Amino acid sequence: MSVAGVAFVSLGCRVNRVETDVIVSELRRAGMELVREREADVIVINTCAVTGEAEAKTRKAIRHAAGLPQRPLVIATGCVATLFSGELEALAPNVLVEVDKGAVARRVLDELQIEGQTPEGSTEFGTVTATGRTRPGIKVQDGCDLRCTYCIVWKARGRSRSVAVPEVVRQVREACAQSAREVVLTGINLGRYRDEVDGRRVWLPELLETILDQTDVGRVRLGSIEPQDVDERLADVMAASEGRVAPFLHMCLQSGCDETLRRMGRVYDTDLFARRMLLVRERVEHASFGTDLIVGFPGETEREFAQSLAFCERARFSHMHVFRYSKRPGTPAATMEGQVDALVAARRSAQAQELSKNMRLAEARALVGSEDLVVVQAPGAGITGGLFDACLDETIPVDSLVPVRIASVDETATLTCVIPPQ
Repeated sequence: MSVAGVAFVSLGCRVNRVETDVIVSELRRAGMELVREREADVIVINTCAVTGEAEAKTRKAIRHAAGLPQRPLVIATGCVATLFSGELEALAPNVLVEVDKGAVARRVLDELQIEGQTPEGSTEFGTVTATGRTRPGIKVQDGCDLRCTYCIVWKARGRSRSVAVPEVVRQVREACAQSAREVVLTGINLGRYRDEVDGRRVWLPELLETILDQTDVGRVRLGSIEPQDVDERLADVMAASEGRVAPFLHMCLQSGCDETLRRMGRVYDTDLFARRMLLVRERVEHASFGTDLIVGFPGETEREFAQSLAFCERARFSHMHVFRYSKRPGTPAATMEGQVDALVAARRSAQAQELSKNMRLAEARALVGSEDLVVVQAPGAGITGGLFDACLDETIPVDSLVPVRIASVDETATLTCVIPPQ
């Protein structure tokens, strides 16, 4: 009997990628083979609704998959599937929607009438996830209680909820058993992690301490976090970990102008954001920061954009993801006055991306001569604690976590690292 082939398309955020990894693992354990789309009997598409553009990409991906010559079964899941299931199923007769991501693997097997078998195969470099990621993500939180005016994800994901501490620890241990040296904790609103163990409150800092105490993981990295959730407790846990918590935070800014932030419905201002960055920098050696920046938000004037860019420059981000505002039907921002012309937004995006490149290079150069830990992801290549690409000796085994000294940096902000003498 031939082995059925499955392909995956994961759109949007890291949480989607983590959820896709889980589905891939479940189907491979059931005996399915991971293949390219043109070879697949079934294609699973994990959709994203964060912007109107993301939703358009979702619909395009579904139509493309459904129209392939072999006419595969296409199963859509994720945020767009939750919000617009009927519309997606109407795109083609071979498209099905499964809103419950936890039921996707079972739905695939049922539709193909496959009973569980023992999977085979491995990835070329990565030995942790079925899709080849050597720094596996672990979803510890889902949902969001915020109501930002540009966002519809809270409708698709529901209210904030957290994975129990013992289950998080179990997943970290499982990743370590598969050779992971670093894991990435993810969530839609990660800083809202909440649990209770034996009557003791466990929030994100306490979860980190538990993971460090109860597992052998070399390094834990935090996914995206809101600035209001970065406090002294979190900074102190990072500082005391001696590198086992990566000295990097992706703090969501969205705009460096307070007037724009108010229209966005964000719950902080630039003063709070700057104070939280300073708090971490004062406690955590070589701390670096990433962020998201939206340009062209409704009502954003040239003055507001200039303020936003100036704040980013002062913040010295080492990573900045720049997004042009994309109208998301069903959100308050979609009907706001002052929608910004697309050409103006494109120009602002180019300016912000140029600043991002320059800041990243400056932050990389400042690290020359310092020491760090690198997770080796492929022969001669890895990732530092501050999330910089690193070149190092090709003979160092993949999946190692090695101490290095940063010797130099090239124009792409890639660090050349050497093993310091013992």
